Amino acid sequence: MEIYRRYYKAMYNTAYRILKNGMDAEDIMQEAFLNAFTKLEKLENDKLFGPWLKRIVINLSLSHIKKSKPNDELDWDRVEHTLHDDDQGVSEEDTSTTSITSKIVQTLHTLKQNYSTILSLHLIEGYDYDEICDIMDITPANCRTMISRAKESLRKKIEIA
Repeated sequence: MEIYRRYYKAMYNTAYRILKNGMDAEDIMQEAFLNAFTKLEKLENDKLFGPWLKRIVINLSLSHIKKSKPNDELDWDRVEHTLHDDDQGVSEEDTSTTSITSKIVQTLHTLKQNYSTILSLHLIEGYDYDEICDIMDITPANCRTMISRAKESLRKKIEIA
């Protein structure tokens, strides 16, 4: 139970950033914990549980998208979220930063699904190019190109807004 309490919020947020649906994110998070707990003996280093669980959540989320939205279209306007996991102790400067961050994240969600996913993995989740290639099953050249195009598309949409 302690492990669940420690990681559930971060894993829910990870799934939510990809799926943009609270119920789906909850389902994926529960499935990820179930998978992790049943395959715990495969984890060689207990200190890597968090990153391992996060990878499970991301993979399950991407699989869910592929199964439920084969045409790669998601309704990005259904929900709004920010990058911050909690709102405790927010100063005026933090509020301004949160507002800007929220606008960027909202704009990010208006991009094509693959652009939004790859930028979320790179900028929000902090994965490097090699990890993104593995997660999304794409070549390094395709990854760099897609990230570059996604950033340019995001830049243009922010300039218009």
